[in-house]
Amino acid sequence: MEIESLMDEEAEPPGTQACTHEDECSDSSTNITLTTILSPNRGPIPFTTANSRGRAFRKHFFPNATKQEWNDWHWQLRNRVHSVESLEKMLILSDEEKQAFVGSGLAPLPFAITPYYISLIDPLNPKQPLRRTVVPTVHEHFRGFGEEDDPLHEDQTSPVPGLVHRYPDRVLFLVANACSTYCRYCTRSRIFGRRENGSSIDEKWRLGIAYIASHPEIRDVLLSGGDPFTLEDDQIEWLLMNLRKIPHVEIIRIGTKVPAVLPMRITPALVKMLKRYHPLFISLHMTHPDELTPDTAQACERLADAGIPLGSQTVLLAGINDDVETMKRLFQGLLKIRVKPYYLYQCDPITGSSHFRTPVAKGIEIIKGLRGFTSGYAVPTYVIDAPGGGGKVPLLPEYAAGREDGYLLLRNYEDRLFRYPDDASAVSALPLFDN
Repeated sequence: MEIESLMDEEAEPPGTQACTHEDECSDSSTNITLTTILSPNRGPIPFTTANSRGRAFRKHFFPNATKQEWNDWHWQLRNRVHSVESLEKMLILSDEEKQAFVGSGLAPLPFAITPYYISLIDPLNPKQPLRRTVVPTVHEHFRGFGEEDDPLHEDQTSPVPGLVHRYPDRVLFLVANACSTYCRYCTRSRIFGRRENGSSIDEKWRLGIAYIASHPEIRDVLLSGGDPFTLEDDQIEWLLMNLRKIPHVEIIRIGTKVPAVLPMRITPALVKMLKRYHPLFISLHMTHPDELTPDTAQACERLADAGIPLGSQTVLLAGINDDVETMKRLFQGLLKIRVKPYYLYQCDPITGSSHFRTPVAKGIEIIKGLRGFTSGYAVPTYVIDAPGGGGKVPLLPEYAAGREDGYLLLRNYEDRLFRYPDDASAVSALPLFDN
């Protein structure tokens, strides 16, 4: 199919209006210093509910911002925290956090946090799980054993810029070059959040659409980036509309962390538009139960009410979510807002990630601690995305305990052994029913 026939309704992608480069999202200055909220007379912002923290945070650091502005995703992008100077106004930085910015004055990986998400962060505790996922530390400057900038070899399986074709029937389409908030363990930190030489985003979209249209084996397209929901509604619709014109594209998926870090982006207008392009699936990046705020719940429920199946993808992170009880709270909480836990990922060995990575045995231990002790719907598949471009490899505890006299021995969640008859050749001569 010719690319021109796919684009007859809109010859060019809509212009980029969203904040897609760091220098386009300048900090909003504030007269409030950290000592204001940590003074002996006032104490820190109270850590009660997410909503009350958000209100207190907004009044302290953005006193001129209205509630309407706070709930505007464009305002959130414009006022992101992405310098050490603005960060120090809101958090008391540890030595390890300060050292991340020594030298060039910038973290080695892209750095930005939405006001909404930083309002969930404890200003006093550098070990708080949410804080560790988004605030840089000096550990990012060191390359650990087996670490690479592109461990999954995505660049080597990219036939055209911005598109990865690793599996036979599906492709990863990198349609955005920025996130609203950057995770410190991001697999694509080598390229996102920085300006790139070569093809523009619009050119990459056209090349990607043309490649998909010319490969009839592709039935599944995953839009990712960066975060596709940092794009404007009309840009997202342009992509969905042109993909839907390709007859062999059966399903479209969108990967995003927006409901956790920028939930006000999931507007009624966005959801109304998305409904026009079913079957559409959304994969949400969720890390810790503290992300499951009322705002995040509302964003997920809006998407679910639109008939969009939601699955979560969680990265296993040392000292953040690497215990059974934390994962159980996260996965059970996700089910309550109609999100199915889908994948638990072993952290990819990107450069500077050794402080985040757990032994693989820890992930197997967590799955074993979930299976049988909570709903099956709350147990994701534990996978390693194999370095070198091998794709996702599932890992399970050893539930098959061996064989004995034609029986398969099974070990259940209580460590009890059961026998399953697994020898079809051993057929009894006895009748099935008495006359």
